[in-house]
Amino acid sequence: MSKQIQVHASLFLVALIYAANFSVAKEVMPEYIGPFGLIMIRVVSAALFFGILSKLLVKEKIVGWSDNMRSVLCGLTGIAINQLCFFGGLNLTAPINAALLMIVGPVAVVVFSAILLKERVGWRKVTGIGVACLGAFLLINNSASSSTTGHWLGDLLIILNAISYGIYLVLVKPLMLKYKAITIVSRIFAVGAVVVIPFGYQQLQTPDYTSFPTFVWLALLFMVLAVTFLTYLLNAWALKFASPSLVGIYMYLQPLLAIFIAVGFGKDVFTLEKGLYALLIFAGVYLVSRARQNSIVKV
Repeated sequence: MSKQIQVHASLFLVALIYAANFSVAKEVMPEYIGPFGLIMIRVVSAALFFGILSKLLVKEKIVGWSDNMRSVLCGLTGIAINQLCFFGGLNLTAPINAALLMIVGPVAVVVFSAILLKERVGWRKVTGIGVACLGAFLLINNSASSSTTGHWLGDLLIILNAISYGIYLVLVKPLMLKYKAITIVSRIFAVGAVVVIPFGYQQLQTPDYTSFPTFVWLALLFMVLAVTFLTYLLNAWALKFASPSLVGIYMYLQPLLAIFIAVGFGKDVFTLEKGLYALLIFAGVYLVSRARQNSIVKV
């Protein structure tokens, strides 16, 4: 199998796993376990896994007050706030709404790059931000109707999740240039675990785990092993050979796959209105992130 096929297969599998997570998580929440309890399981497991991996393979430390404080902020925005808003929002709204609103992440990156890094924002990006925000607003407004499968508060939490992750991507960039990826990931998951434990501890104590059917245990394993560990390892490997724009294309594929999975398993309904709002969101994100070459970087 050629390197190109391996890279595309890895990125597609990552997109498929993330897309499936929208419907899989809805199977577990809130009937069997609350959203914050689910976050605690995932984040604490990841903190232990990446912490051990970092100690065994890298043994690198983050030095200096500035870098340590930045890593704490990355843990807050990239893990704690991100995950609390995502699972809290997904618990309330529909899988398709969550998947579509997640795609505004690149818009948040551009906005906060302009604010924090003073990057220039041209007319095309401004137009894209406006179009994507319009699509997101119409989708949230549509969710306020009782006849839809979404929920406006859940939609807003998903937007906050995307904004938080956008801030994280801007904050983490200088650290990623200075330290190994596993060093940063182990730190931010450790910070995230400390923050989410108070939120999730009570919800983790509530369920009667002996009554869980097999599919719930399989869903939990999927979210810990596949959504957290496998996606990180596949992404880390693929990013050595793939351009950022190629990774972006597969990121845009996630909501489409999520729609097929949610509709196919009867977890949501895809309406004409959602389709039109999705087109606005995709058009806006395209304008924001265009002008990059979507190719494999040669070894």
